[in-house]
Amino acid sequence: MIFTPDSIKKQEFNKSLRGFDKEEVHAFLEKLSVEFETLFTENEAIKKELEETKQQLEMFLEIENKIQQTLIDTEIKSNQKIEEAHNKAGEILRLAQEKSTELLQKSREEADRLKSAVINLREEKEILITKLKTVINYQSHLLEMKVEDAGEEIKEKKRVESSSGVEVDVNDIVQKLL
Repeated sequence: MIFTPDSIKKQEFNKSLRGFDKEEVHAFLEKLSVEFETLFTENEAIKKELEETKQQLEMFLEIENKIQQTLIDTEIKSNQKIEEAHNKAGEILRLAQEKSTELLQKSREEADRLKSAVINLREEKEILITKLKTVINYQSHLLEMKVEDAGEEIKEKKRVESSSGVEVDVNDIVQKLL
């Protein structure tokens, strides 16, 4: 049988000849009923609070699960991003190394080409200097011949003694031209 405050208050007892004092039993039952009602009300409040707490706990557990899943997802994504960043950095580094190797090779080729061009230009310079010296010597020789021929004509006309030697410094002329 389930006791309630009302069932305790309405409880009836059989009468006996030598029984308890009826009013004292009723007073006791009244006190017991009030106490039981208080306990019953507190119990109901505790049950209600317990139910609310259970609901909150379920809600918190659900939130916790979502947070944990979000953390796991975030960790996975961040690890993927880190790996992607490492891969991209590796690719950038590889491309930079390839480009630097290519540029270094081109620079070496250009330096070799320039060295070759300088050597060719020096050779051409020597050839031109030689040719220029030859032309200057030839022109000097022609000039000396003209001066000698002109000198003989003047001697015949004026009969004046003079030296007709013209000295030409070919190296000096070449240096002045360069």
